[in-house]
Amino acid sequence: MSELSVAIGQLIRNRRTQQKLTQESLALQCGIDRSYMGRIERGEVNLTVEKIYEIAFVLKISAKDLGCVDTFSLKK
Repeated sequence: MSELSVAIGQLIRNRRTQQKLTQESLALQCGIDRSYMGRIERGEVNLTVEKIYEIAFVLKISAKDLGCVDTFSLKK
């Protein structure tokens, strides 16, 4: 698990719970399995940019709101 994956997963979980969505509901709307959504939220999955945008769209937020760029500095 990378720090970035864990941080993104926590942000997704926070947004999901703020909107009172279940993992199952969010996963269904994103077209993925609930267990996979759980792995995303635990930071066990390296998400593609496409999947980040899909999840952000369902959560009605910008992909930037998931903190992908602002939270971490790129290592050289």
